[in-house]
Amino acid sequence: MDQLAAWPDLSPCEAGCGTGRALRSVRDEIVHFHSERDVDLHLTTRAIQRLHYDFAESTAIRLVPGSRWVTVHLDCETDVDLLLSLVSVALKAHSAHPGHPAPAVCNFHRVTVLARDEADDDDEADEAG
Repeated sequence: MDQLAAWPDLSPCEAGCGTGRALRSVRDEIVHFHSERDVDLHLTTRAIQRLHYDFAESTAIRLVPGSRWVTVHLDCETDVDLLLSLVSVALKAHSAHPGHPAPAVCNFHRVTVLARDEADDDDEADEAG
């Protein structure tokens, strides 16, 4: 969060969901940090549609149907780099499509994130079963 808090377009705030810390642009909450590893990122519907296939390839990303928030699970430096890139996408998307600010209803409590080892064990059990 410290690295993103230094970005000039973001400022710290309390997460609208009531859990964790957040960063916001002038008009919208952009990132909620619920724990050291679990982050919700606010994108636009258009940005999610454009990146949907890329998200499907990532083990760090969780989508909730109908939500404009994307959950990013930070397991490694690559995931942190992905988050930084997606925050940039979010800022650009929100500035390009101004409208009414969305409510800060993120995916917290709506997404279950398994550690990668647990997810791999579940996949192996499905394949064996």
